[in-house]
Amino acid sequence: MAGSRSKRGVRFPQRNGQADGRRSSFSDMSEEGSGSPTRTKSQAALAPVVEKPPPEQTDYQKKKANFITRTFWTFVMFAGFFAALFMGHIYIIGIITAVQIVSFKEVIAIANVPSRARSLRSTKSLNWYWLATTMYFLYGETVIYYFKHIVLVDKVLLPLATHHRFISFVLYVFGFVFFVASLQAGHYKFQFTNFAWTHMALYLIVVQAHFIMNNIFEGMIWFFLPAALVITNDIFAYICGIAFGRTQLIKLSPKKTVEGFVGAWIMTIVFAMGLTSLMSRSKYFICPVNDLGANIFTGLECDPNPVFFPHTYTLPQYFFLPEKTQFSITVAPVQIHAFFLGTFASLIAPFGGFFASGLKRTFKIKDFGHSIPGHGGITDRMDCQFIMGFFAYIYYHTFIAVYKFKLGSVIEAAINGLTPDEQIELVKGMTRYLTNQGVVPHTCANTVPVRCPTATVPTNTPASTEKKYPIFIVMTASILRKGRDMSAD
Repeated sequence: MAGSRSKRGVRFPQRNGQADGRRSSFSDMSEEGSGSPTRTKSQAALAPVVEKPPPEQTDYQKKKANFITRTFWTFVMFAGFFAALFMGHIYIIGIITAVQIVSFKEVIAIANVPSRARSLRSTKSLNWYWLATTMYFLYGETVIYYFKHIVLVDKVLLPLATHHRFISFVLYVFGFVFFVASLQAGHYKFQFTNFAWTHMALYLIVVQAHFIMNNIFEGMIWFFLPAALVITNDIFAYICGIAFGRTQLIKLSPKKTVEGFVGAWIMTIVFAMGLTSLMSRSKYFICPVNDLGANIFTGLECDPNPVFFPHTYTLPQYFFLPEKTQFSITVAPVQIHAFFLGTFASLIAPFGGFFASGLKRTFKIKDFGHSIPGHGGITDRMDCQFIMGFFAYIYYHTFIAVYKFKLGSVIEAAINGLTPDEQIELVKGMTRYLTNQGVVPHTCANTVPVRCPTATVPTNTPASTEKKYPIFIVMTASILRKGRDMSAD
């Protein structure tokens, strides 16, 4: 019994090796033959699980998947854009604001050095501080200009509006001082490069987007028409380039051709004429904003700009025409302006895209970001829109805008420029004058006119008597009467 027990404890290396060899060969055979019934659970648990990598996609499959993704998100962007367009101006303003912020983030990110940015924690904070300061200044200018009738009579907003530019300057100076104080040895080049890069991004993106926003307040057509022309030109440049393209246009974009460039110009002009004629029929598109709650269903009311009304133009006579022969054409002036907008969108705006292409080549990147699947970043889609919107703003205010100074706004600005004591003296003087003229009852001679009963001026006052009133008296009297009517209501 003892001998048998001792034999049980004896190890036979040769046998164990053979057994191990058999076990290993069996294991290999069982791994080769997946699903073998002779493989035990313990062997299956010990065997490593090797995940086979997915097969690589062919170029055709990659292009197909990218085309599907790109097409899907194109429809999503179009649907969202038109929904905001019809819902009202405030929604378009929200989209422009979001585009400003995201584009700024994408542009400053491509020049960022992560290792240094981590060691200089003030870098990102300053970038966003510059953005906030710039937007405060630009948005404030817009609100003051287009909503002065609200701002100038509000107790809280009036001081902010009066000192808006000074406040903006103080905010910028504070950031400038903080930047200089944060300079660190060994990082000067990076910090000054980031400073210059941030300011360039503010000018090329935020400032130009601000002018696009101002176009919205002048009338939706001055926002939508330039944007639509850029998109149309891009589409027809692609189509005409594929159909007729032979000659390379510019080395920065090898796929751009002269034939596609010219063909897109012609088609964009045709599209501009048709779209302008269609949009001119709706006051929602041609009226300046006087109600941020308006939408496509409620519409807007205004006296349209004369450029939207047809006008007959007589063409000049040429030497090869018979004498006393005249040719005339009837067209709305806005369609002539649309021709120049379409020309700029076709011949100049694409260079904004070429500029962006050169910038991406400098930093050896394909896209500015990945905000839109299949399209890259927001900046990749807006590179031509910024300069086009800026041009539309300059063109509108140079050749199209009609400046109407209302009497009430002039008087309101003059009165708001007075100190409170001067305003009280003005009211007292006006009260005495109007009392002597019989416009205001004598019982109100020593009180504030707006608290007096409503008194009407006789309608049978001779014209000669009206001419004897000093002009500032007449204008101020109209303001006082308006104030009394409002208080009575």
